[in-house]
Amino acid sequence: MKQNMGIADRAIRIVLAAVVAVLYFTNQLSMTAAIILGILAVIFLATGIVGVCPLYLPFGLSTKRKGKA
Repeated sequence: MKQNMGIADRAIRIVLAAVVAVLYFTNQLSMTAAIILGILAVIFLATGIVGVCPLYLPFGLSTKRKGKA
């Protein structure tokens, strides 16, 4: 699958996942919020590492810079 996320987009997702992890491990999140934000954090972390956002694909979006060929 072709990457469609730029460096800034990937970094923001990974940082957000880390913030949710810190909030979870310091017991700052309630049960429901912990579950919902935990799921989102896992998705953000996975898409940030892989560099592909499935929601961008149907719309043809990309935050990745076009390289010179």
